[in-house]
Amino acid sequence: MSTFGGLNTAYTGLVAARQGLNVVGQNIANANTDGYTRQRVSTSALGATASTGVFTQGARVGEGVALDGIIRLASAQLDARVRATAATAGYTAVRANALASVEDSLNEPGEDGISAKLDEFWAGWQTLANGTDTAAPAALLLGTAGELLTQISEGYQAVSDEWSSVRSDLDNMVSELNGAATQVAALNVQIRQTLATGGTANELLDQRTSLTTTIAALTGATVTEQADGTVNVLVGGNALVSGGTTHQLSVTGARVMQDNKSVQLEWTDNANTPVTMDAGEIAGALSLLAPAAGNGAGGALAEAATSYNSFASDLATKVNAIYTTGYTQTDATGLKFFTFASGAPEATGLSVVPTRSADLALRAEGTGAYDGSIADAIAQLGAGFAADGSAIVSPSTTWSDFVTKTGVLTQTELQSAALASATASGAANQQLANSSVDLDEENVNLLMFQHAYQGAARMMTAVDEMLDTLINRTGLVGR
Repeated sequence: MSTFGGLNTAYTGLVAARQGLNVVGQNIANANTDGYTRQRVSTSALGATASTGVFTQGARVGEGVALDGIIRLASAQLDARVRATAATAGYTAVRANALASVEDSLNEPGEDGISAKLDEFWAGWQTLANGTDTAAPAALLLGTAGELLTQISEGYQAVSDEWSSVRSDLDNMVSELNGAATQVAALNVQIRQTLATGGTANELLDQRTSLTTTIAALTGATVTEQADGTVNVLVGGNALVSGGTTHQLSVTGARVMQDNKSVQLEWTDNANTPVTMDAGEIAGALSLLAPAAGNGAGGALAEAATSYNSFASDLATKVNAIYTTGYTQTDATGLKFFTFASGAPEATGLSVVPTRSADLALRAEGTGAYDGSIADAIAQLGAGFAADGSAIVSPSTTWSDFVTKTGVLTQTELQSAALASATASGAANQQLANSSVDLDEENVNLLMFQHAYQGAARMMTAVDEMLDTLINRTGLVGR
């Protein structure tokens, strides 16, 4: 290597060390930036120049250090695990939150729950059976019956409101998904262009990773990397993002629970083609919004609403079956205690027919004016006995079964959500441990590059002084 070649060798060391300092500074500056992945300068030794002279021989020293680029210290395996666990956590969280809201609306157990009002309702009939000659027990019964029906209606409405809330959230989630997909496609174009021109796209890659994690949490999407630096995002095996192209999604179907129609996700540019997914927040919302099925395997919210309707219908049917055999004080018979409003769900359309004590049909056929046989028979429904004394399923038991089923389903979803959340947090922590900035490590690297810079500078000074001596102080030609 020539004497002047030593200057170039030292210069390459200066450039590499300075770039290393710049990268360390970038890492420290972004130590608290969400989604930032730490970077490292990549270098390699420059080999010696080729031997071209006839008399050239022997070992030759290299030409310094080459700056290969700035690498992003991310792990594709950890990134994929974060996406997968986020999808599962998103699915269970949406379901758990909705079911917990429904369970809270039951107010069970407690004095404000339907179970307590049912007990008061049956007790009211028993009290009336023991004192049909006074107006107070009748007024108390009618008041209790009205409160019971109000609670049934409010419980059903709470389920309907939760359905509407999930439906609205689904629209928002799909809008967020379409926006994220559009951004990923735009970043794909930027990254491809940057890499093709020899640039560094690490910050763009960080942004894209954050967006693909969001998409995975929403849909359970998978991400495949391409040779040109772009990624394809697949939902249900179909491309949501392919290079710089994105395919939008839309929500179709029922807008209110009472429509009893399916809510589904479709490809906007290929109408009537549904999107299939089994993970992510959107999949969780779709599972909740499914219509009720005859076997009880439909959407959880629609099934809960159906249970409210079934309970209201069962209560009215069993009470009316006994009540219609009774006689009023004016000998009117065949009357109903409960009736349903036409065109309304049973739970909200149920109402009490009699409005005053004189309208109540409480005595059995052929008995005295103050007979309370009918009231006593209805009171026995609470204990699970029909008018003839045979055992039946009490409306109270029907309601208790629904409350138990809802509680078990909710607890199962909450436990699944807690487990999935813990798994997702663990995956995210592993990703952070691998990619986040460690200030202690950066300080060590800062010192390392600083000393490397000082060493290269000292070498340049030594070569410069040597050349100065050779050129300006060694011999005088022409004397």
